[in-house]
Amino acid sequence: MDSRRVHTPSSVLVTGGAGFIGANFIRYLLDTAGFDGRVVNLDKLTYAGNLKSLVDVQERLGGKSYFFERGDICDYERVLEIFNTHAVDTVVHFAAESHVDRSIYGPKDFIETNVNGTFTLLEAARRAWGERKDVRFHHVSTDEVYGSLAETGSFTETSPYDPHSPYSASKAASDHLARAYSHTYGLPVSISNCSNNYGPYQFPEKLIPLMLLNALEGKPLPVYGDGGNVRDWLYVEDHCEAVWKVVTEGSAGETYNIGGECEKRNTDVVGELCDVLEELSPVRENPSVKVDSYRELITFVADRPGHDRRYAIDCEKIKSELGWQRRHEFSDALRSTVRWYLENKEWTADVRSGEYLRWVEKNYGARP
Repeated sequence: MDSRRVHTPSSVLVTGGAGFIGANFIRYLLDTAGFDGRVVNLDKLTYAGNLKSLVDVQERLGGKSYFFERGDICDYERVLEIFNTHAVDTVVHFAAESHVDRSIYGPKDFIETNVNGTFTLLEAARRAWGERKDVRFHHVSTDEVYGSLAETGSFTETSPYDPHSPYSASKAASDHLARAYSHTYGLPVSISNCSNNYGPYQFPEKLIPLMLLNALEGKPLPVYGDGGNVRDWLYVEDHCEAVWKVVTEGSAGETYNIGGECEKRNTDVVGELCDVLEELSPVRENPSVKVDSYRELITFVADRPGHDRRYAIDCEKIKSELGWQRRHEFSDALRSTVRWYLENKEWTADVRSGEYLRWVEKNYGARP
């Protein structure tokens, strides 16, 4: 593939831009990638969407190159209004309910947001763009749609779908919708399926921030089953760079797998996290911890229903076709992540206490 840009965005709608990956992506566009167009953040501001992750961006660039629009991706008229108001020519669709455990005990929100929300966005794009081809709808998905692997092998872009949780089933359905709009209507759609992300601004229901914050408070570190479940870990900034590569240089109608090429068992991740935490915030200096080592807090609990054993991504396609390569080693990026949480305790306290949601209601009203 030559070096020309396949798609040159001028106005990018980022759905779920107040969430973990969405907020990091907006920061990447405005601070690292050199994007000089308009970035529109559409977010409903549920419990996991945190505008405080972008306060400095709002202060520096609000009303210039950055615009926040509160709204529900399931609200067709609202979404279409945003397309037209901001002359959107590119959608990067992160908005999703994404926690497997919550999908097991409350799947309805996952179907509503991930399936119906994606459908609504695709319909609005089709209406706003008509027959235009100088546009792009990029749908961000997960490796969990492929199901579970044995001890060897990796997921490729042609692996059959075999979702095992309500979350992964809802993402599989949204992938199929996006692909169908490309084939049926000629909508310029691209899709990426990524492995486990980690990094700053991640809501503390996910493994790394949950374990980190529990450890600091001297609470048990619950690990499912025997802890041998394997995931491929991808630093969020590497993921953001890959998504932008796909949006600007990838081909419409194509799917690209994005992985960190970093397979680790859950027990190894938690153990390494404990060791890094011991370096940066030693147990002996933490009165909340009543054991001699953070590792002593690791507690094995009953496995969750339908827990996939192993995921692994083959990302050779994006590497060979688009020249993307991850930049961060797990050990270094994990240390940076731990340091970020230690230095941003007010952020974590806000999102965990409910204070953030009260701030949202005061500044933006009740959720739509």
